[in-house]
Amino acid sequence: MVNDNHYVRVARGAEPADLLLKDVRILDVFAGVFFEGDVAISGGVITGFGGASAKETIDLAGAWLIPGLIDAHMHIESTQLSPVEFARAVLPHGTTTVIADPHEIANVLGLPGIRYMLEAIKDLPIDVHIMAPSCVPATHLETSGASITPQDIEQILSWERVLGLGEVMNYPGVINRDPEMVANLRAARGRPIDGHAPGLSGPDLWAYVISGPQTDHECTTLAEAQEKLRAGMHILIREGTTARNLNALLPLLTPVSAPFIHFCTDDCHPETLTVDGHIDGILKKAISRGVSPELAIPSATIHTARAYGLANIGAIAPGYRADLIVLSDLESMNIEKVYASGRLVAESGQTVVDLPSCDDKQVRGSVNVGCDALSFAIGAQSGKVRVIDVAVDQAVTGEMHVQPRIEDGVIMCDVECDILKMAVVERHHATGNIGLGLVHGFSLKNGALASSVAHDSHNIIVVGANDSDMEASVRAIIDMDGGQVVVRDGQVLAQLPLPIAGLMSDRDLSETARMGIELKQAATSLGCTLPSPFMTLSFLALPVIPALKLTDRGLVDVDKFELVSLSV
Repeated sequence: MVNDNHYVRVARGAEPADLLLKDVRILDVFAGVFFEGDVAISGGVITGFGGASAKETIDLAGAWLIPGLIDAHMHIESTQLSPVEFARAVLPHGTTTVIADPHEIANVLGLPGIRYMLEAIKDLPIDVHIMAPSCVPATHLETSGASITPQDIEQILSWERVLGLGEVMNYPGVINRDPEMVANLRAARGRPIDGHAPGLSGPDLWAYVISGPQTDHECTTLAEAQEKLRAGMHILIREGTTARNLNALLPLLTPVSAPFIHFCTDDCHPETLTVDGHIDGILKKAISRGVSPELAIPSATIHTARAYGLANIGAIAPGYRADLIVLSDLESMNIEKVYASGRLVAESGQTVVDLPSCDDKQVRGSVNVGCDALSFAIGAQSGKVRVIDVAVDQAVTGEMHVQPRIEDGVIMCDVECDILKMAVVERHHATGNIGLGLVHGFSLKNGALASSVAHDSHNIIVVGANDSDMEASVRAIIDMDGGQVVVRDGQVLAQLPLPIAGLMSDRDLSETARMGIELKQAATSLGCTLPSPFMTLSFLALPVIPALKLTDRGLVDVDKFELVSLSV
């Protein structure tokens, strides 16, 4: 709450406000109703519902006015945009605050990567709060570019703009009392702690919650979300590029549960931002499915702010920061203007303020592959083999057991049965590690897809219908110093360079999104039927989401939390 004498004088009408927004229908997020009135702003702060005078008055002719939107959990790196371009992309969608976990760049570059993100966001008109990455690397079953110790966590938590502890993915380490995980959680005691516990239930869930994590964004079924809500967790309904859980979890949002239900994008590609929007797009979907705006919008504003201890945002009320959205239509979330701290930052779908640039030289040159020769040959196995089974629009995978096609003593791709090869090539320390496996669900008839975005260690991941195209695609990634590529018959069909840590583009939203669309079109031309092939591909290396994953060290049975052989 603001106590400064100037604001008190403005509130009482003794001094003029900087800005008066007249004739608006204002959302009262505390009561869940709209009321008609004016809003006075001074020094970026709301001083009341009107005032005797103002230096500038804007008549909004009965438009709707709601608080700026908050993304409860996301990774800026996953948008493939630099922090500046991310801000330029989401401000027109009404996002004025994000809770960002930079564990993607932390897995590549460690503390210097986090410092770069903090430097890049510090002067932006969007309010970015950082969560200290808790699991770098996510597990001992992969090779990351860096590691973050409990001592590092304590240091990060002392930095400006760092809010709490990022998603605690190593839930086996938490419930089995791994000393490092316990130390990380204790360092963040009293701060917000994000969880990440897909499928965790019963006594293991209770032990996890007792250890400190307060939120979860990995629920895929209503029953799972209900159990975690009952255990006292805040549920973040995720709607990103690949993981889309809104339809399944929306019944959880009721007037009683709303203070504990929030929205997030987690991992969202540029082409998704351009087509679906950001948090505004999630709200639009929720409203179209029958949730009232008066119920949905507070879950993306005041309830999220209070869940993370952000006392002065998320509402249109005296003393709150003037992060505001002007809507011409409530049902369709049609945004006319966006104000951040009382300053007009976006209008008619465009960011209208200059954004500062940030030197990114220190986060380039991150691709370091130690193989002169890349071999993807898999020796013949007796009996059936394990195959990763892709789940559409989900980060979870299944495990299939199939009889492989064998020629000349090696396992071959079987495009007729949609059994393809995949590999994870270590790209940080030139170890030469290459993990090999098989995957079902990409439907490629020829060619290969490769990416230096492979959660969470971000080694190079590749899937293909033949070894030669797989090798050509990995070579293209190395030549670009990170990126994504589609190759057929040794020729690059489409590519997206990601030279910033091998994760982010140095181009603007429109160009990055265009290249992303071209990648998908090229993948489709190879037979791929997945709606988001590269986002799906990136999660096949994440060994903290069930059931079967591949890292540079081999196949991982996530439920057993151990490496397993290809042979069943």
